[in-house]
Amino acid sequence: MADRSASSGSDQVVDVIVVGSGSAGLAAALAAAVGGARVLVLEKTPLIGGTSAMSGAGTWVPANHHMLAAGLDDSPEQALTYLRATAPAGWQEQEDDLWQAFVGEAPAMLAFLEAHTPLRFELVHHPDLYVEAPGGKLSGRMVSPRPLSRNLVGRWRHRIRGSTLPQIFSYRELVVGAALDRPLRTIAAMLPTLAYRLLTRRVGMGNALIVGLLKGCLDHGCKIVASARVRRLLTDGDGRVGGVEAEIDGRVERLLARRAVVLASGGFEGNPDLLARHFPGGVGLIGGPRSNTGDGQTMAAEVGAALARMDQANIYPALPTRYEGQRQALPLTVLYHPHCILVNRLARRFVSEGDPNVGVTLDSREPATSRPVHLPAWQIFDSQYARRNRVIMRYARRDGSWLRRADALGELARRIALDPAALEATVARFNDFARSGRDLDFRRGETAWERFYTGDPRRPNGNGALGTIERPPFYAAPYERSILTTKGGPRTDAHGQVLRPDGSRIAGLYCAGVAMANPIGTKAVGAGTTIGPCLTWGYICGRGLLRENA
Repeated sequence: MADRSASSGSDQVVDVIVVGSGSAGLAAALAAAVGGARVLVLEKTPLIGGTSAMSGAGTWVPANHHMLAAGLDDSPEQALTYLRATAPAGWQEQEDDLWQAFVGEAPAMLAFLEAHTPLRFELVHHPDLYVEAPGGKLSGRMVSPRPLSRNLVGRWRHRIRGSTLPQIFSYRELVVGAALDRPLRTIAAMLPTLAYRLLTRRVGMGNALIVGLLKGCLDHGCKIVASARVRRLLTDGDGRVGGVEAEIDGRVERLLARRAVVLASGGFEGNPDLLARHFPGGVGLIGGPRSNTGDGQTMAAEVGAALARMDQANIYPALPTRYEGQRQALPLTVLYHPHCILVNRLARRFVSEGDPNVGVTLDSREPATSRPVHLPAWQIFDSQYARRNRVIMRYARRDGSWLRRADALGELARRIALDPAALEATVARFNDFARSGRDLDFRRGETAWERFYTGDPRRPNGNGALGTIERPPFYAAPYERSILTTKGGPRTDAHGQVLRPDGSRIAGLYCAGVAMANPIGTKAVGAGTTIGPCLTWGYICGRGLLRENA
């Protein structure tokens, strides 16, 4: 591939080029820079942070130093046991080496970030999604960044990507606290704190994560270039990746990397063609920037990389909102509260509404066609749910085409093209469960995860997740296969180096985050098992490329 190689006196030469400025990319850049490398970060859009900046920044890190200091027991071995016990069938054979690398490096990654950036993480006492499985933990593996001021990054302070979530809160305040259930009361109680944050430009969640990472990168000499679209990878005659071709300010430039190129360019949820190929049957709302079009996956394949896990994604409950002028997913857990159910196209329940991986079941596919088994699916609820979830209702009403309403269940069924008798029978059966406090079909409300969100000892049935659907008006909202980010891409080894189909390494090429064939796919194992692995694989790549290309 001689046409892809280049070097001339005008070429810009650095040690490491990182493609993408999300959590994985900045973690890779920081690790390489702290190790002495001269690093260039190229961001496709004018804004820094990608999907990570838009996120809640829940960060799953087993055996992290905060939980150990709090007296909570954990170890990489226990985390590995948990990953093996909860993984989809057949994954251990392919992913075990990567799981071992992740659990071994994640604790060091978190300590490294706090040592080399202004980031400070706090414990968020989430349980693992499957506490009951071997190695599961009731608390401690989940952390999230404390708020930071955007002023820390100087001229970049107005270039951090915005979010559909209110980034003035921390994850603990917004998701675990009362900000969503009782927003006015929360704002009133936090008014002095929120005013101080506004005055000092302090942000939380994903924005705080990116501010801290960016500040660390700038302090360690990384050069950040925005509006720089990487178009292809440059290789030499032996197939080694030695740089990129990028379009910057309307000019095509060839940028060379002495040590390595790290692809951390995000998912492909903004690419309709790739979505149709790997998620046939339709995708609803997306949660990432529409600039996430799979550039890294495409460029890696062009130089011989094996792509894998392209059918995996962070499929999450979402409400419709607006972002950059288009409909966008607002990730909110809308199913945990009582007085609602989820039904499929046959008007039947098909999963516990409190299952933390509803997206996995929603993505169940017919073997012959790979099309979804259950879609279209609908969330059905009544006025009791509507009164209890005012934030959800406010967002729902902003999109006039999203929410349906009727005074009777049969009428509601006809409006959404379901069998009225089937829906009435489903609701009647569920109401019997709600009165008794036991869901005999799906055991809703019985796991530690569900009790964390819905435990309410004051409920007469003893099960905080169950409540009847019987008081009109009745509502139906489409429950789409919404994708916050895809999680497939180049297959890598345990050092983050990209592999060919025969298992050989592509010299000089690394991949991290959701641009890689992620070893934790659609089935999450804890809140934060997107960001935690993204940071860890960026850290692994940044350190690994220094060892491999010294």
